Amino acid sequence: MTIAIAKPRLLTRIRLRVPLLVAIAIGWLTLMVATAIFADLIRPYEVTRMDLMARLAPIGTPGHWLGTDELGRDVFSRLVQSIRVSLVIAFGATILSAVFGTTLGFLAAQFRGWVENFVMSLADFQAALPFMIMALSVLAFFGTSMVLLVCLMGFYGWERYARIARGLAISASAQGYAAAVVQLGATPRRLYLKHILPNVASTLIVSMTLTFPEIILMESGLSFLGLGVQPPQTSLGNMVGFGREYLTRAPHIMLAPALIIVLTTLSISLLGDWLRDRLDPTVR
Repeated sequence: MTIAIAKPRLLTRIRLRVPLLVAIAIGWLTLMVATAIFADLIRPYEVTRMDLMARLAPIGTPGHWLGTDELGRDVFSRLVQSIRVSLVIAFGATILSAVFGTTLGFLAAQFRGWVENFVMSLADFQAALPFMIMALSVLAFFGTSMVLLVCLMGFYGWERYARIARGLAISASAQGYAAAVVQLGATPRRLYLKHILPNVASTLIVSMTLTFPEIILMESGLSFLGLGVQPPQTSLGNMVGFGREYLTRAPHIMLAPALIIVLTTLSISLLGDWLRDRLDPTVR
């Protein structure tokens, strides 16, 4: 009896075994999220605190183990705060994009006709529009703020969610369970939120993991060009942008946030690929 119980447990562990690279990616992302949450407790100095006597201090300097920047500000403290700001922007924009796109996709699947054509035309227009040029134009005209940046990033990639949600909703509506729920008197809102959405959530979650690193890179690019997060606030792209002028004299100012960007986006991509393989029944 003990052997019979132990065998299913062993099989369960084998099925749930996570590849080494994915486990490392999950660990890194956990570290980044914990850093963002406890940034106020982790950073030793305020991000605006300057020490002109210790400007451009190298890595390993006592009191500044990641060195200082051109104004004598602690690079580690600014890096911790930058991780928080960049992740807040990326999380907020990804959720906004997913909610907006999924809602439009469900509307297109429910009403069909001209509503579906209108939503799909908007999706085609969004896919054909160079988002970076549009973002630069909007930020240059309206100015930069955290709320505007999150909302602007939230419109990046929504057409993917709209197409996925529409296709999956139409497929689910053609199945027996959706028709049975409708015959029992369920409203369209209850049908989509309580029955269809849980069945398509896995695909949407995988899409979010693929969009998340793209938004991080987009925000970093805007901040690098000077139209993203503005001083005295800081982000990873902001640090890379200011550090490029001191690449030969103090490369740590630029390389530290650049390394964080690379490792974070790579970890999310690895996690997204693994989730896609685990949640897609056709792959299994």
